[in-house]
Amino acid sequence: MRLSLFKRKPDPERIEVSHAGVLYPVQIKRRASARRMTLRVSQASGEITLTLPERADFAAGRLFAENHGGWIAARLAKRPQLIPFEPGQTIPFRGTPHRIVHWSKARGLTRATKDQDGAPILAVAGESAHVPRRIKDFLRRAALEDLEAAVARHTAALGIPARRITIRDTTSRWGSCSSQGHLNFSWRLILAPPLVLDYLAAHEVAHLKEMNHSHRFWALTHKLCPRTEEAEAWLKRHGAGLHAYG
Repeated sequence: MRLSLFKRKPDPERIEVSHAGVLYPVQIKRRASARRMTLRVSQASGEITLTLPERADFAAGRLFAENHGGWIAARLAKRPQLIPFEPGQTIPFRGTPHRIVHWSKARGLTRATKDQDGAPILAVAGESAHVPRRIKDFLRRAALEDLEAAVARHTAALGIPARRITIRDTTSRWGSCSSQGHLNFSWRLILAPPLVLDYLAAHEVAHLKEMNHSHRFWALTHKLCPRTEEAEAWLKRHGAGLHAYG
């Protein structure tokens, strides 16, 4: 009974931090591995997270977050401006800018083509209200098609098959590989140049053999995708911007 008297009250799921009259929701997480309090603002989703060590005082954590209200506002201000999937907007498709064109109200397929001046466009048919959904569906299908082809090529070279390929809209990672051989990827890779998608496919396929990030893993990844460093550099510079679309 005495131990229960000293049991820590559960942390709230989130708190609000105020700066210049604006309230920012901050999610609270406890991690046993954390050695200090940290604040993170996701450039992909805009989500703000306060991570606390297991034994850290919650009140001290709240004060830490409140003292960084200006930093939170500055980080959010640096996020790329959101670009909706609407007619007239330009979005990258396999690394090349394409303008979204609503060309017909009749039913039809969404396709990547060129306009009368030879400029790349994504032509969308159907009711205008469905344009955003049709563009996203088109991009997801194209991403799955390209990733399946890339994974098939790299698994053939490796000699180990992937059991399943899944497309998601993740914000913390571009791809993952489970111990069961299931590969998961962000559909947003279809927005990047083909080299980047191919690298991510090679990266996750390499995990089928090396479930780590050891020297052996990186040697295998470079063997499957010799332009690994170039692709990683592109992701470092432009990756967060892919989450601005849609």
